[in-house]
Amino acid sequence: MFENIKIWWHQGKQYIPDVTNAKLPGIFRGRPVITRSGVDEAALVELCPTGAITGNPVCIDLGKCTFCGECAFRFPEKISFTSDYKLSANVRERLVVKEGDDKGIVVEPSKVRKGVRSLFGQSLKLRQVSAGGDNSCELELNACNNVQFDMSRFGIDFVASPRHADGVVITGPITANMAGPLEICYNAVPDPKIVILVGTDAISGGIFADSPALDRDFLTKYPVDLYVPGNPAHPLTFINGVLDMLKKQ
Repeated sequence: MFENIKIWWHQGKQYIPDVTNAKLPGIFRGRPVITRSGVDEAALVELCPTGAITGNPVCIDLGKCTFCGECAFRFPEKISFTSDYKLSANVRERLVVKEGDDKGIVVEPSKVRKGVRSLFGQSLKLRQVSAGGDNSCELELNACNNVQFDMSRFGIDFVASPRHADGVVITGPITANMAGPLEICYNAVPDPKIVILVGTDAISGGIFADSPALDRDFLTKYPVDLYVPGNPAHPLTFINGVLDMLKKQ
């Protein structure tokens, strides 16, 4: 017993007691802040490889941003990144951070689809589909259920079969080869069901947005319930976004 106590004393807590107020180190790039400082806007817009930055006024679309940080390196007086990991939204336009914005990004309660909270508020099972992903978002989603983040404590789990799921979580830009399997998986999930997009690639296509190898028609046919930005998305971003959608905080 004393050996076990010694190990516990040495290692400390292995889990995050409060995932809604955890602190991340400053090296993490979360919600950006854009000041009203005057800079060469054309150079700033041209700098972004995915077209996430637009001018007049300067805005950053987190659905397109790869969080490379190059804009903050080149124009530190204009753009900086906070460690705020609460980036998820259920309205696509809310992912656009404008010049002078200092408020956090939230899930709009009035826009949550009817029945989502009443049906899935106590238990939510999700089937993850990598639609051409590079395993980065998939890796972070796996971490959501490890001992540190322990997403299962909120009744949220990933399951192996779409027949056991309440919705699909999509990562990757949705390649033409994966468009069919994704739709088969979606159709196998019993109604009612939800759709969550995780990562820049899934939300906008990311750096692959103009590739002819993509087929993103799925997103024009079915409603999206939650957008989780990041490249890759952090486990705390995903967990807090889903909790906000289910109103479990």
